[in-house]
Amino acid sequence: MKVTDGRLPGVKLIEPDVYGDQRGFFMETWNLDRYRDIGITSTMTQANASRSARGVLRGLHFQTPNPQGKLVYVMEGEVFDVAVDIRRGSPTFGQWEGVTLSAENKCQFYVPAGYAHGFCVTSEHALFCYLCTTVYDAEADAGVAWNDPDIGIDWPIASPSLSGKDQNAPRLRDFPVERLPTL
Repeated sequence: MKVTDGRLPGVKLIEPDVYGDQRGFFMETWNLDRYRDIGITSTMTQANASRSARGVLRGLHFQTPNPQGKLVYVMEGEVFDVAVDIRRGSPTFGQWEGVTLSAENKCQFYVPAGYAHGFCVTSEHALFCYLCTTVYDAEADAGVAWNDPDIGIDWPIASPSLSGKDQNAPRLRDFPVERLPTL
């Protein structure tokens, strides 16, 4: 597997080894020892999947307290995936990093705990998979605006389809600072 460290601390782009022939392919999507060797030391405790249509944007989501790290990848379609550092005291606070994940490239993106996460679907539909380092906690569920001008994400779509929660998410500067994760 090939691992590229992101420009934000702890963020990683992972290109798993893929074994294929005329019948299809096989790839390992998680191996505790192998991923620990590349610096992902958290144990994954929950797996999720979502299916969304072109133009759907989900995010920017996080949990506080009980932050979740996420190892994400796409099994069908293509998304533009984003991590935003929202850790108080971080020298990269408010900065973002984005990658294209697709069924074709089979890449994985590791978003550490303490980051907000979001993605938008750029294909007809996408089947998006998440491995999470902690279980979902509805009381800790939070988010910031996908289009926060202070963050300045260069999304590949102009008018996404959003949930009510995402439509009404506050800007990062308006989120209670005491509730943000710490470095």
